[in-house]
Amino acid sequence: MNISSLLVNARPEVQQQVRDSLLLLGGVEVHAATANGQLIVTIEADSDRAAADLFSTISRQPGVLSASLVYSQFEPDPDEEV
Repeated sequence: MNISSLLVNARPEVQQQVRDSLLLLGGVEVHAATANGQLIVTIEADSDRAAADLFSTISRQPGVLSASLVYSQFEPDPDEEV
């Protein structure tokens, strides 16, 4: 499982729409937002590839100016053979 945190900068006038669109994506949580369009977001994905795809999807959302990866951690599934 990959858990990552992002700082998403959105146009302030459409911040609520950006927040709503992010919440429709599976594995995405919005933890905080500021009046100037910054959102603190975490994503959870089954693999690094899925996390990268989700990050890319977030970056391309209408109204998103930028998305910066702040932290990423991968933990193997304890039930899976290595």
